[in-house]
Amino acid sequence: MDCRLLNEKSRIFHNADPYAVSDYVNQHVGSHCIRLPKKGRLEASINHRTFGSLDLCRISYGASVRVTSPALETIYHLQILLKGNCLWRGRGEEHYFTPGELLLINPDDPVDLTYSDDCEKFIVKLPSTFLERACSENHWRLPADGIRFASRHNLQQLDGFVNLLGLVCDEAESVQPMIQVQEHYTRIIATKLLGLLTNNIGREELSESCPSFECIAQYIEDNLKQDIGLEQLAEVVRMSPRSLYALFERNAGTTPKHYIRNKKMEKVHACLIDPTAKVRNITEVALDYGFLHLGRFSESYKSTFGELPSDTLRRRV
Repeated sequence: MDCRLLNEKSRIFHNADPYAVSDYVNQHVGSHCIRLPKKGRLEASINHRTFGSLDLCRISYGASVRVTSPALETIYHLQILLKGNCLWRGRGEEHYFTPGELLLINPDDPVDLTYSDDCEKFIVKLPSTFLERACSENHWRLPADGIRFASRHNLQQLDGFVNLLGLVCDEAESVQPMIQVQEHYTRIIATKLLGLLTNNIGREELSESCPSFECIAQYIEDNLKQDIGLEQLAEVVRMSPRSLYALFERNAGTTPKHYIRNKKMEKVHACLIDPTAKVRNITEVALDYGFLHLGRFSESYKSTFGELPSDTLRRRV
């Protein structure tokens, strides 16, 4: 399979010790272990680039090598076979991947791959949050247990996808890469994967009954004196925790936990500065909004508002 996916500009190792290449992969692409024949050749190679949220990698070990990992946890691996073959074992199945085929490894999938001597792959590492964000942006339903793809695909299912990856690699290797361009390309990649490959998301658009961020924010505002946990909030608004995280990142630029905490802190500040609010002491107000560790509360308050809560209370008119 002939394609322009990372050239010598991106070369990290060439004709190198496979274990040195493996160590580099562990740092940048995904945690794994390798097993080599006792008499292996020092012909491993890797080209690598970071591109926005993605890592791009072209790799060969130069020998028959077995690659294993319990799971990738928070990342997806999209692997395109360029040369040779690769035996994949997963969940009671086996398949020899050949050039033109695509393997997609989900975050909770165990990894068990055996490369042929001449095997060469192009790998795209995608964070799970990257795909979840794209799913939310397209108004598709996120499954409660996370996005899962079928493992085996043919590149013909993804019309023009290799050419798209070629353009991405060209941009990644350019002298002056542009962040805006990177974000544009990565969103196209995510949408193509979610829209064209077999997976478990609901592609129907979310109905009007799905709670908006404004509805969630109002629920939090109405219950600020309560201990609002993530699971509880997800249940109230009938969203998966992952969907909830994506919604908050997109609309508030933070996590649900930090959003709720900041709103509580703002409410305490409003009580302390309002001369009409009945405040007997700072401790009582802090405890009302769930701040049980008063020392840490005071530090956080000063970091947020630039003064201690006692200073705010003292300035009341």
